[in-house]
Amino acid sequence: MQLTAGLRKAASFRARETALVTPERSFTHGDVQDRIARFAAALRRLGVAPGDRVAILAANGAAYVESYFSVLWAGGVVVPVNSRFALPEMIEQIADAEPSLLISDAAFLDSAVQLAEACPSLRYVIADAPTSGLARVYAYEDLIANTPPCDDAGRGGEDLACLFYTGGTTGRSKGVMLSHRNLWVNAVVTAMAFGFDEHTVALHAGPLFHLGAGARVYTTSIMGGRHVVIPRFTPADVLEAISRHKVTVATFVPTMMGMILQSPDLDRYDLSSLKLITYGASPMPEPVLQECLRRFPNIRFGQSYGMTELSPVATILTPDDHLPSAPRHRLRSAGRPIVSAEVKIAGPDDRDLPHGEVGEILVRGPMVMMGYWRKPELTAQTLRGGWMHTGDSGSFDADGYLYISDRIKDMIISGGENVYSIEVENAISAHPEVMQCAVIGIPHPKWGETVHAVVVRKPGATLTADELIAFCRAVIADYKVPRSIDFRDDPLPLSSVNKVNKAALRAPYWDDKERRVN
Repeated sequence: MQLTAGLRKAASFRARETALVTPERSFTHGDVQDRIARFAAALRRLGVAPGDRVAILAANGAAYVESYFSVLWAGGVVVPVNSRFALPEMIEQIADAEPSLLISDAAFLDSAVQLAEACPSLRYVIADAPTSGLARVYAYEDLIANTPPCDDAGRGGEDLACLFYTGGTTGRSKGVMLSHRNLWVNAVVTAMAFGFDEHTVALHAGPLFHLGAGARVYTTSIMGGRHVVIPRFTPADVLEAISRHKVTVATFVPTMMGMILQSPDLDRYDLSSLKLITYGASPMPEPVLQECLRRFPNIRFGQSYGMTELSPVATILTPDDHLPSAPRHRLRSAGRPIVSAEVKIAGPDDRDLPHGEVGEILVRGPMVMMGYWRKPELTAQTLRGGWMHTGDSGSFDADGYLYISDRIKDMIISGGENVYSIEVENAISAHPEVMQCAVIGIPHPKWGETVHAVVVRKPGATLTADELIAFCRAVIADYKVPRSIDFRDDPLPLSSVNKVNKAALRAPYWDDKERRVN
C-alpha cells in the first residue's frame, strides 16, 4: 500500500498520455514521474531523510500536486500549511510539525521567507518562483532540471505519509497523522464507490491544504487518471476548465455549487464531459441540491461524510440515492458506511444505541488516523476502545442511512472551512472591552453556516461590531472572523454545570432547520 505505486504503473504503461494539466502547461505520465523522481532526489540532497517533514505553502498548481508525491518518493512526510491562516497561526503549525524544508510559490514566497526566519527547523525554502538574491531559497524548476532522478524510497503501509492540521477544542490546531495505508485504503474504496478509473479526468478546484481536496489527488493517481488543477475556485475558472479539458469528475463544497448555479454565463459552457459531482465538507442546503439535480439532469451526484481523522471518508450517499426514483428523504442523510468502515452510534458510555436514537458517531477501520502528532493523551482519548470518536452526533435509520443531527464539539463549518468556536472566543476575549463572549454557527443560505458572536461588554464600554471584527482580523484568519455580532447587557445563559449554554443561544436560529451538519 504505497501512495506512489500508481505513478509507476501509469508511467510504465501510459507514459505518453496526459497526466497533469494546469492553465499554463501539461505533463504526461512519463513527465510527471521523471519530475517527481528528480525533485525527490533534490530533497534528499538538501537533507530530507526518511520520516522528515516537508511543508507546502502555495496555491494549487502543478508543483503542489508533484510535491504531494515527491516528498513521499524521497521518504518524507507531507505537511500542507493552510494558506488562509494568519502568519502567527502558520508559525504555530510549523513550530509543531518541525519540517526541515518549506515548498512555496510566488504568491506566498514573502510569507515563506518570514516563516524560515521565525522557525528554527526550516533549513531551506524551495520556491516555484524567481529566487534571485534570497538566502537559503532554491528555485523549484532549477532543482528538477539539474538533479538526476532517484529511486522511490519505498515507504508504505504503516509509515507516516502526511500531517494534515485541523482545528481543536483547545484553540490550537493539531496534526492528524495519516499513514500510506490510511490514505491508500480510503482512496481505493472511494474510487470503487464513485467509479474512478484510468479514464477519469478529475478537477482540483478546492485548496489542496485541505484533505477533502487533497485526497482526490491520491485517488486520481492511484487509479491512473488525469489531474486538472486551477489555482483557486471561481465559477468562471471552474466552468472554463471543465469545458476546455473535458473534466469527468469534480468535487465541491456546497458553497461552490451555489456560486456555480448563480453564474450568469453557466449555459454557455459545454459541460457534457462532466459525469459526476461529489460534494461534502459542509451543510448542503436542500434547495441548492434540488436545483443542481434540476439544472444538471445528466450529471450524477454523490456525497461523502467524514473528517481529516478518517482519511477522510466514512459514509457515502451514492449517485443512485440521488436519482428521482430514490426516496427523497435520503437526500437529508449522509449515506451509508463505506465498505472499509464500521460506523456506530453510541451513548455517553460508548455503548451502542438502537436505530433511530441520537448519539455520538464512532468509526473504526483501516482509514482511521494513526493519531495526533505529539499528543498521546488526546490520541488515546479520541481513539479509546478502538473507535474514532468523531464529536458529531447522529442516528441510523432502519436501512443503514446515517443522519447527522448536531456537533458535540463546538465546530462551525462555513463554506467548507472548519472553525472552532474556542479559537474565535480566544481572539474576542483578548479585547480589553469584552467581559464575556460565546461563538456559535448560525445558518446561512450561501455558506451553510456563518460565524456569529454573542458578546457582553464591560461596564461603560462603547465597543462596536466593526471595531471588534477589525480587532479579530489582526489575530486570526479571515474566515474565522465573526460575520455578525450580538451585544447583550445581561450575562450569557449558563447550563446546569455553569458552562455557557450554547444550545440555548443556537436554538432561535436552528429550531426550524431539519439538517444541521453534513
